[in-house]
Amino acid sequence: MAPTTSSRRKSGTDSSKPGQKDIVGRLTEAGEDALHRLSELPGGQRALDAFNDLRNRVDELSKKVRGIDALEARVAKLEKEVASLKRGATSRKSSSA
Repeated sequence: MAPTTSSRRKSGTDSSKPGQKDIVGRLTEAGEDALHRLSELPGGQRALDAFNDLRNRVDELSKKVRGIDALEARVAKLEKEVASLKRGATSRKSSSA
């Protein structure tokens, strides 16, 4: 599970403003408590597992989507090459006829 609030304060990952440290700490504790209570409910662990699985799938999907731009650039380049080859083939046919 996530590090406790006290370990986060020691590591310095919270905001540098004192008022926000209290708010972030309280929100962190409330979130951890809610997750703990949710896992204790009947079917709660299954729900948490489903959320984690969903997160993993969204991560995989986002990695694939990031690669689409590179693929589109490659396709555009290949389309230009095919178009230039077609132009070259049609000009040869018309000049020989």
